Amino acid sequence: MTRKLLTSAAALLAVAAAVVAVPGTAQAKDRPAAGFHVENGRLLDANGKDFVLRGVNHAHTWYPARTEQALADIKGLGANSVRVVLSTGARWTKNDVADVANVVARCKAHRLVCVLEAHDTTGYGEQGGAASLSEAVDYWLEVADAVKGQEKYVIVNLGNEPYGNIGHEAWTQDTKDAVARLRAAGFDHTLMVDAPAWGQDWTHTMRENAPAVFAADPHRNTVFSVHMYGVYDTATEVRSYLRSFVDRGLPVLVGEFGHDHSDGNPDEDAIMATARQLKLGYLGWSWSGNGGGVEYLDLATDFDASRLTAWGERLFHGPDGIRRTSREASVFRRGCHQHQ
Repeated sequence: MTRKLLTSAAALLAVAAAVVAVPGTAQAKDRPAAGFHVENGRLLDANGKDFVLRGVNHAHTWYPARTEQALADIKGLGANSVRVVLSTGARWTKNDVADVANVVARCKAHRLVCVLEAHDTTGYGEQGGAASLSEAVDYWLEVADAVKGQEKYVIVNLGNEPYGNIGHEAWTQDTKDAVARLRAAGFDHTLMVDAPAWGQDWTHTMRENAPAVFAADPHRNTVFSVHMYGVYDTATEVRSYLRSFVDRGLPVLVGEFGHDHSDGNPDEDAIMATARQLKLGYLGWSWSGNGGGVEYLDLATDFDASRLTAWGERLFHGPDGIRRTSREASVFRRGCHQHQ
């Protein structure tokens, strides 16, 4: 979740998007197709079916005892996926291989696609104690046994909001290096990469350099995640950003967003409508347990699915919401490859 104010409101318009040639997005010959994979700018599941993430974020690392019920409730409200907050141990208690394996197993039991993210990278360069993307890779290698073989059900999100508003220029090379290390270590999963600048990419660093990052993945199996808070307070900004990826054949989703934030008032209606129109994924922040002045981002009051907040009602039951637009991944459906 974004926790910092932007350095300047004028920064929104500071950098224009570069027009970059569309990278080759057809299935790479050297990439196994055993799990989620990208083809022609779309995320496909292991059966080759188009998959659009419709889900929420859950803060497992801070509330591990809540996870089992949270997954059941999130699924019950119609979600097809959940983004799970994990810790490398740099800032919070480490989620070890046994814990991660259990999270994956419980997501599968509830027929939810599991997006696992290392949260300690949040705001690196600006947030004290934050981990680098290289340190996040160290963590993924440490818990590899929990995720290898789960490519049909797990997407690996390298690191949450991996730079603040300082040092974001390093994002491109550091992301390329992180992807390369995981591929060399045998990670065949779809990899999700977050934007810098607290995930909001107001510098357009990810927007401009996404083609090069995608092309550097030998599997061509990387998707790009932008977090939409105060930077995206108009429909024009939302559409312009997301269309810039779609028009270049690059896979993109909204990995976090809210209905309000301390850095401005995001246009959640435009985010959800644009995602539906472009058939792009979104993952709302967050199920429950927010603190530090952003408690209003809770979707459920005190983890109680029967007490959805106004934000929760909007996300799950409103126009373009989860209940109306979510489709379960085909790997969980009868007649398709069954989960194991």
